Amino acid sequence: MSKKAVIFDMDGTLLDSLKDIAVCANIVLEEFKLPTHELADYKNFVGGGVQVLLENCTPNDISEVTLKEVIVRFKEVYDSSVQNETKPYEGINELLKLLQERNIKMGILSNKPHDLTVKYYKKFFEVYNIDEVHGQKENIPKKPHPIAAINISEKIGLECKNILFVGDSDVDIQTAKNAGMISVGVSWGFRGVDELIENGADFIVKTPLEILELLE
Repeated sequence: MSKKAVIFDMDGTLLDSLKDIAVCANIVLEEFKLPTHELADYKNFVGGGVQVLLENCTPNDISEVTLKEVIVRFKEVYDSSVQNETKPYEGINELLKLLQERNIKMGILSNKPHDLTVKYYKKFFEVYNIDEVHGQKENIPKKPHPIAAINISEKIGLECKNILFVGDSDVDIQTAKNAGMISVGVSWGFRGVDELIENGADFIVKTPLEILELLE
């Protein structure tokens, strides 16, 4: 098992963060006198990073200048929020503990801005000593471009074919396939099983511990 590794998406895979994302986005939309949205709508808005999120939940005719202002303000609100509702999904902490005990190398790759990705790693998962933690960076294309995933594979010293890439959306499955990794979709995330199947996930798991079974 030491010759395998796992790279996780963060939101919708490790963390149930949808409610806080929706609340913060709606706060900002209200400030700009733009239409707000129901929680369920945000399941289809997230996954592509902050800019895509705000593009999805603002009107099509919004000006580029206003959109940039909305994005900046969202980052401020989200970063300063207490995030009372965000928490790891049931079974995630147990999985990470078992992977650590088995010396399985782990990484996190998110389209959330890098500073926020690191912040949430430190808040919820630092105890597990995950080897590589990467969010969206200006100089590196975001998922589903494979370069960030490939960079993680090189840093942990394993070929892509020996790495499970675990996520909840089409973006994650596409990232895995683009990088030549094993794609694992999670049924508990934001998007649902149908999207994972449509994008050709190699495996779909219903509980976190099933990921350990795939490694074994």
